[in-house]
Amino acid sequence: MDFNVKKLASDAGVFFTRAVQFTGEKFGQVEKTELDAHFENLLSRADSTKNWTEKIFRQTEVLLQPNPSARIEEFLYEKLDRTVPSRPNNGELLGHYMQDAAKDFGPGTPYGSTLIKVGDCERRLGGAQREFLQTSAISFLAPLRNFLEGDWRTISKERRLLENRRLDLDSSKARLKKAKLAESKAAVSLPSTTSPCAPSAASCNQAPVQSELLLLNNISHELRVAQTEFDRQAEVTRLLLEGISSTHVNHLRCLHEFVEAQTAYYKQCYLHMQDLQKELGRFPNAFAGNPGLSMASSGSSPQGNATLPQDAASAVETDTLKIEEVQAPATGTRKAKVLYDYDAADTSELSLLADELITVYTVPGMDSDWLVGERGNQKGRVPVTYLELLS
Repeated sequence: MDFNVKKLASDAGVFFTRAVQFTGEKFGQVEKTELDAHFENLLSRADSTKNWTEKIFRQTEVLLQPNPSARIEEFLYEKLDRTVPSRPNNGELLGHYMQDAAKDFGPGTPYGSTLIKVGDCERRLGGAQREFLQTSAISFLAPLRNFLEGDWRTISKERRLLENRRLDLDSSKARLKKAKLAESKAAVSLPSTTSPCAPSAASCNQAPVQSELLLLNNISHELRVAQTEFDRQAEVTRLLLEGISSTHVNHLRCLHEFVEAQTAYYKQCYLHMQDLQKELGRFPNAFAGNPGLSMASSGSSPQGNATLPQDAASAVETDTLKIEEVQAPATGTRKAKVLYDYDAADTSELSLLADELITVYTVPGMDSDWLVGERGNQKGRVPVTYLELLS
């Protein structure tokens, strides 16, 4: 118990001394030991690294998981050292709902069969997203978190210890300065001891001087100890701060891995959607083959709600697909720039390459989403959404 009381009293004394020194520095009443310029640059670089790493980490979390409730749940599971329950993501849920709807509407119907294809694509997109999130969490978020919760905490602890050592050093310097000033004043105030008549008075006046010298020696010893501890702690902190360069190299490698994961993810999404687009590319033909629906929507039917017989509809569709018999009109042709690559779904369509120029025109009875495109001797139907009409 005595040991604890003594330690508590000692710690309280040290804390009070540091507080006095810190307050005096803030008011400019005492001197402060300044760190060299290189050390200050290391400190500034470390602070900048910590601040930007924290911002990048937080925003990457938002990017990968926009739902704040889900982020809180993941944080709690992580702190409890438990595995987050596996749940389907939004893409997988959407695909599941689409396929269930297709079963209800009938997988043999055009709408139902399309829902099955789109739903399967959405589920694959959801799986690609899940893989991307897992890869990014391991290769990018985990190293950033390890720096913030590991290396940076160690650096902060050593910096606080260095600041305490500096306060102890400056406090010892201030005490030594005061002791030297008091010793010089005591020496000046001593009377002359050259007279042989007052030996006892001289010896009495020497006692305060000896006491001042003893105190001066003690403070000088404390100063040397404080200087040694400060130098040792400064070297430890310097080594940790110089390790920030290695942190940058590590984060650079993680950033490359994050970019690679993003590239692979978006490439998978593009391929999945491209495959889906090819599968659905012939569906505009079905729309064009239903003239009753087209006429009702456009209001161009001279007979109101009347529809064409099935044989007539088939004839129109057959005529529309005979691209080789279509002739360019004398007027009404336009130039168009291709925005994206397009692979023809059948012989009636024309494959396109991005940025090429083609001639386009429309013919009676063709669906409004399509035009006839010509490139040299090649001719075929092209989707309007892939084109930028120039003239």
